[in-house]
Amino acid sequence: MSNKTLLNLLIVEDDHLLANSLKLMAPDAFKVYLVQKPSLLPDHVFFHAAMVDMHLEVEPGEMADGPGVIQKLTKKNPQIEVVAMSGHLDRALMEKAIHAGAQRFLAKPLLAEEVKSTLEKIEAYWALRLTAYEGSKLKSKLIGSSVQVETMRKQIAQLKMETTPILIEGETGVGKEIIANLLNQQEGSRPFVAVNCSALTETLFESEFFGHLKGSFTGADSNKIGFAEAAHGGDLFLDEIEALPLSQQAKLLRFLESGEIRKVGAKESMHIETRVIAASNIPLKKLIGEKKFREDLYFRLSSQRIEIPPLRERKDDIKEIAEHFLQLEKPKRNKTFEADAFLALQDYAWPGNVRELKRVCEQLVLTSPLPMIREHDVRKLLSYSQASGSAEELKLNQTLEDYLTKQEKRFIEFCLQQTKDIEKSCEILKVSKSNLYKKIKDLGITYE
Repeated sequence: MSNKTLLNLLIVEDDHLLANSLKLMAPDAFKVYLVQKPSLLPDHVFFHAAMVDMHLEVEPGEMADGPGVIQKLTKKNPQIEVVAMSGHLDRALMEKAIHAGAQRFLAKPLLAEEVKSTLEKIEAYWALRLTAYEGSKLKSKLIGSSVQVETMRKQIAQLKMETTPILIEGETGVGKEIIANLLNQQEGSRPFVAVNCSALTETLFESEFFGHLKGSFTGADSNKIGFAEAAHGGDLFLDEIEALPLSQQAKLLRFLESGEIRKVGAKESMHIETRVIAASNIPLKKLIGEKKFREDLYFRLSSQRIEIPPLRERKDDIKEIAEHFLQLEKPKRNKTFEADAFLALQDYAWPGNVRELKRVCEQLVLTSPLPMIREHDVRKLLSYSQASGSAEELKLNQTLEDYLTKQEKRFIEFCLQQTKDIEKSCEILKVSKSNLYKKIKDLGITYE
């Protein structure tokens, strides 16, 4: 959070000493309001969070309705994060508090570490929701306001200060690395090392992952720090972990269980403190059934799991995400979407998910002739994608490489046809001129 206080915390507690202790425990991001009776709740303040005692004595011998206080707060602000507190751990009371809108229930006597952790997670959640506020330290953003996105924000916030491994699953292009970055950034300034597992060759896995000493093998001209050591004190992000061969999975499992590495050529092991965040494009349980992924490694990685739904299942977010991508093009290019353009975007299935939407928005900015992007512009650009997904072209007698090559050729042809300009096509495709000429030649593309 920025140095400026942004979050209002309400503490409803009739024990004056405890109320002041809670005020001292609150992180600096909170401005704290102390209230002893529900009748004194301020009406003019928007509260981001509240801690409410379930046994408030409003008059001698007269107790307030704790769940009723929570219900009043959540009715006024459905987004408020409420923590209920009580020394009477009555199951019915706790369930009433949760039903009324409390997200957590803490048992008295309160533990300082538990209170601090709870409030820090609430702060992290609001930091994720308020990504546009001034002075935000979060570089990555989770755009959208759908139920699915709010669920992911809460999951991320709940993992603040947690050290166990985290597994992120979702189709290609949904934004798994963004989630990993947010998990890292909410911890403050600490290392973040990203590794694409599909790029790790089996022969060099130990050298790349654990490091090596000079002279330990041919070509080892100097000491090398491995990915695990580089992430010491921070997070190690293992992207496309489904690509790890079984032999490498066994070595990774040993590291996760012991926290120790031994560099190639070294005699002694060293202990590494790092949180592992793994990501997979394919559900790992499916690969376990196919004997391609170790079940014990899956259980070690998935103690905390975040599943990112594909864009086609949260189309309500498309408008916000597309507008965000358009903002990234300013002030270089000033374009806006017309309302019917969003309808066209929502009609599309987005097999490439958010990554594909970003690419399409970049192309629309360059190819749309008017300052506003119309439905016609969107449908014209997406027509090749919709055609490429037709049943006639999805045949089982071709390899994935053959299919992708056909789509690459189709898109380059479409781009050249629309721009009628090599340099502009290079800008849209994000390739060099020499690379584009090579693809034109290799793919047998003709253009005027």
